[in-house]
Amino acid sequence: MKLQILTQLNHSQKSAFAVVFVILLPLFFPDLFQPLGRASPSMFSEWIAPRPMHVSLLEGALQRQISVELQTSLWSPLAFQGWKPCTERPKPPSLPEKSRGYIQVFLDGGLNQQKMGICDAVAVAKILNATLVIPHFEVNPVWQDSSSFEDIFDLDHFIDVLRDEVSIVKEPPSDYSWSTREYYATGIRATRIKTAPIQATADWYIENVLPVLRSYGIAAIAPFSHRLTFNNLPSNIQRLRCKVNFEALIFVPHIKELGDAIIHRLRHTSIVNQAEVKDFPLEETDVLRKQQTGKFVVLHLRFDKDMAAHSACDFGGGKAEKLALAKYRQVLWQGRVLNSQFTDEELRSQGRCPLTPEEIGLLLAALGFNNRTRLYLASHKVYGGEARLATLSKLFPLMEDKKSLVSTEELAKVKGKASLLASVDYYVSMHSDIFISASPGNMHNALVAHRAYMNLKTIRPSMGSLGHLFQNKSVSWSEFQRVVLDEHKKRQGQIRLRKEKQSIYTYPAPDCMCRA
Repeated sequence: MKLQILTQLNHSQKSAFAVVFVILLPLFFPDLFQPLGRASPSMFSEWIAPRPMHVSLLEGALQRQISVELQTSLWSPLAFQGWKPCTERPKPPSLPEKSRGYIQVFLDGGLNQQKMGICDAVAVAKILNATLVIPHFEVNPVWQDSSSFEDIFDLDHFIDVLRDEVSIVKEPPSDYSWSTREYYATGIRATRIKTAPIQATADWYIENVLPVLRSYGIAAIAPFSHRLTFNNLPSNIQRLRCKVNFEALIFVPHIKELGDAIIHRLRHTSIVNQAEVKDFPLEETDVLRKQQTGKFVVLHLRFDKDMAAHSACDFGGGKAEKLALAKYRQVLWQGRVLNSQFTDEELRSQGRCPLTPEEIGLLLAALGFNNRTRLYLASHKVYGGEARLATLSKLFPLMEDKKSLVSTEELAKVKGKASLLASVDYYVSMHSDIFISASPGNMHNALVAHRAYMNLKTIRPSMGSLGHLFQNKSVSWSEFQRVVLDEHKKRQGQIRLRKEKQSIYTYPAPDCMCRA
C-alpha cells in the first residue's frame, strides 16, 4: 500500500514538474515559439533548411550565357511612350476665399498606406473647401513604429507645393486644441466621423462631413484608409491626388542622404573582387561589361512570415515548415484564409503564391541578369532567413542590402523604424535602373505607379505564367527562359490605362498624365 502511494506521489510530482517545465520553457527559450509571434522566422521551421525546389533549372541558370543583344535590350531605358505628367499649379491659385473648417484624419498601416491616406485627405479637404491638419499616424501594431509625418516627409515642402490649392496647417488653432487622438479614443464625440464607407463619393463627404464642419468648425475622420472613390471625381481632384503622391511627398533630408549614399556605392563600388564570383562563368565581352557598369537593379523581396502563412502555399521547407505556418495562420486569421481551401497546385496555377527568393532568382536569370549584376535587396525580414536566400545569393553573388552598404552609424537614425527603413528602400528603388517586385502588394503598386509616372523601367512578374512553369518539373532551362522572355516583353513599364474601380495609386494614366 505504501509503495503504491509513493509511486502515485512520484507520478504526480513528475507530472507537476512537466507542467511547470512547459510553462517556463517559452520564457527561457522564446525563439522556439516564434510561430505565434510576428517578428522573425520560427526555429522549428528552420531546423531543416529549405532545399532548392527547382534543381535542374538552378543548374541551367548557373551555366547561363547571356547574349549581347539580350543585355542591350535589358539595360536600355524605356523609350518615350507619348505620356507626360500633368499636375501643373493652377493659374490663378484655386484656394477658396474662406475655409469652411478643419479636417483631421488618423492614418494606420505602413508607409504606402499612409501615403495613399495623405493623398486622399488632401483631396477631401479640397472637395469640402476646408483646411487640412497634417495627418496623424497611428502607431503601427505590427512593427510598433511611432514615426510621425514630420519624421518621414519634408513638411515645409509638402505645404509649399500645395499652397495654391489647399490650405494646410501643422496643428489646429488653439480654439480646437481639444481635438486630439486621445480625445476621440475616450468617448463618442460629435466631431468624429466613424461611418465613412470604403470608396466614399465626393457627395458623401458633402452630405455627411460638411454639416459637422459648419456646426463645430472641425471634423475628425477615423478610420480613413481607402475612404475616397477612384471613380466619377472631377479631373482636378484626381490630378491633385497625384500631385500630392508624386511631387508634394518627398522624404526628409536624412532619408535622402542615406539613400544617396547607398545609390552612390551601388553605382561606383568596384566589382573586380573575383573571389566573390570565382565559381561562376564570367562574361568577358567588353560590350557586356559596359552595358551594366554603374547600373543596378532593385529587387523588392516580399517574403515575410505573414505573406508565406497567408498564401497557404508550399515553399519546400518540409512538414516542419507546413506545421509552423499552419499554426501561425490559425492564430492570426482563425480560419479566415480562403487560400487554405485550395491545393498548392491550384494556388500556383492561379498565380496566388508569392515567389520565393529561389524563384525570383531564376526569373531574373532568365530575363538576362548575369552574375555581375548589382542587385539591391529591398525587404524586411525574409521568412527562412539566410538559408532561404542561399540560392539567390549563389545566382547573384553581388547582392547587397542596407546593412552591407552602410555603416551602423549611418543606419542609426532609421534603425528599428519600419516606415523609415521602407522610405530608404523606396528612395533607392526610384533611382534604380530597373525595379522588380517578387509579389504584388502596397510597395509594388506604389513603385509601379511612380515609375510609370516617370517613365522608368519596371518589371512586373507574370505570376500565373510562372506558377505553371515552376510546376513543370521537366521543363528545360532553355524552354523556361524562352517562355519567361516571351511573357515579360510587355511587362517592363509600359503605360497601362486605369480602368473602372482600379486605383489611381497603381495606374496614374490617364487621370494624372497627358498625351504629349
